[in-house]
This record gives sequence, C-alpha cells and structure tokens, in this order.
Amino acid sequence: MAEHKVLLFYIFTPLSDPEAVRLWQRDLCESLGLGGRIILSKDGINGTVGGELGAVKRYLRKTREYAPFKPMDVKWSEGSGDDFPRLSVKVREELVSFGAPGELKVDANGVIGGGTHLSPQELHSLVAERDVTFFDGRNAVEAEIGRFKGAVVPDVETTRDFVSELESGKYDHLKDSPVVTYCTGGIRCEVLSALMINRGFSEVYQLDGGIVRYGEAFGDAGLWEGSLYVFDGREAVQFSDQAITISTCSVCGEASSRLQNCDDLSCRTQLVICETCTVADRFCPTHASVDH
Repeated sequence: MAEHKVLLFYIFTPLSDPEAVRLWQRDLCESLGLGGRIILSKDGINGTVGGELGAVKRYLRKTREYAPFKPMDVKWSEGSGDDFPRLSVKVREELVSFGAPGELKVDANGVIGGGTHLSPQELHSLVAERDVTFFDGRNAVEAEIGRFKGAVVPDVETTRDFVSELESGKYDHLKDSPVVTYCTGGIRCEVLSALMINRGFSEVYQLDGGIVRYGEAFGDAGLWEGSLYVFDGREAVQFSDQAITISTCSVCGEASSRLQNCDDLSCRTQLVICETCTVADRFCPTHASVDH
C-alpha cells in the first residue's frame, strides 16, 4: 500500500507575476496527482497539498527549484490518501485574508516589521524567564479544541475580524508586556504580529513554524493542550496518545474534539459534536434547537 503524506508550506517573498506562478503550480500538482489548496499573491505562496509520498517529494523538489521559494517553511504529516477531494490553486489580494492588503510589507527576507521568531525551545526559555501572554491567531472553533495553556482567545470567526478586534481596546493592557502569537503553521502570525506592532504592541513574538512545529518538538509534554484543527479531511489531529480532550459536544456536553459542519446548509458554523450525537441529532446553534 502506497504511503501518503500531507505537506504544509508557505513563504513571504515578492512575486512579480503571481498568475504565471499559479499556472505552473496547478500544472505541477495535476501532473503529480496531488490534491490540496494553494494560495498565491504578490507577497508569496501558502499551501497544503497531499498525495503519494514520492509525488509529494517531487512536488517539493520542483517547487524549490524556483529560487524565491527555495527557503520556504515546510512541514510534513501523515496522510490518508483522501485528505483533499480536489485541487484548488488561486491568486488572491492577500496571502492570508486579514482585510489589510495595503498594510503588509514584504521583501526577499519575508515580512517587514513582524514579531520576533521563537523556536519551540526558545519559547520555553522565554516562558521560564518572563510572564508571557499567549495570543491565539486562529478562529474560535480552532481554539476550542486545542490551545496553549492560559492563552488569550480573541473573539473572531475569521482572520478578517482581527483588525477590529485589536482596535477594540480589549487588549490594550498587553501592549507593554511580552505577547507570543501562535497559529497552525506560522503563516497567520507572520501577518498578525506585524498588525499588532503597528497598533502599539511593544514586545511581540511569534512561534516559528506554529503549533505544528511545537508539536513535533514537545508533543503533549509541553504547554499545548488538546487537538490541532487542520484544513483537510482529517479535521483534527493529536500529537500523541497522551493528548487530552479540552472541548465538549455542543449537544450533550460530553468531552469530544470531533468537528462537524452544521446540518443546516444555510449555516456555515462548525461544531464540536461527539459521534453519538452525530447519529442521533441535528443541531444548529444559530437556530438554538435540536431536531430529533
């Protein structure tokens, strides 16, 4: 049986012709039989692709032959072979949709004016020495099933909510203290940390490689609790068999980290629902009812 892998990657680097890069990336993935989602903009590339191990390796080798992409951040994880139902390769105004396209500045070395990068080991050293606030750079449902201990979880449904959230005044008390931003693979914090610095946060760090790289280093023996939300058919992954469940089923309240889209097709909400309630009930928080 063929071994399958999922590749998570990004790099901020100026692209003069992102549409040309889109066509090349689409053709490359199609020729290798890979599925996934790739976003391109004038500021770089962000993607997740999956397929047979040999094909994914060839994809990475060919992509890195393009000089601006050679140093891109890459993370590997186990795949199932059906993690991505299709391939999507698009050009967008922003690499990550924060709704602030004119604010981000990028050069050949990456984001200009972003937070200080910390490796997982450097993060532990900082936490041992200072009173640090973890700041979650993801949306609410991602943070519900897993987060760093004691983290601040902003009230956001999408990344586009962060600018108004930061400007609301809720977090002004953190502006003169060390704040560590974190997200799945690190890319959202590249932007978020810069947005925070631009709004007066004086000491901002970002977890290099995100939660994925932290999990590779410390698993469930460190500061992370719960499951990691991922943007493919797996929905959520754990770093070890020692992972704890910190979220509860939206229907019955039992411990669960299983995610499901709301049964109401007009509602885009994702829910934590245990396997028992998935079979027995239909639940929509927007309509605040359970249909048996």
